[in-house]
Amino acid sequence: MVYLNFTDLSEEAQNRLLETSKEDVKRKFGDSIRKYVKENYGCFETLIEEEALRNLYSYTYVFNI
Repeated sequence: MVYLNFTDLSEEAQNRLLETSKEDVKRKFGDSIRKYVKENYGCFETLIEEEALRNLYSYTYVFNI
């Protein structure tokens, strides 16, 4: 679960969530993504960014009001 303060949904908070999601994706799927990038001549950082955005939808958010 991700705990957020409802009054702090600034750009900084959104970037922090995206960075957390990127680290989560790298930890879970980093080896698979590296293998895919190597075989298909892609960009690792671009693919991580895309997967991190998708990963944000899998989180459960709790808003403190």
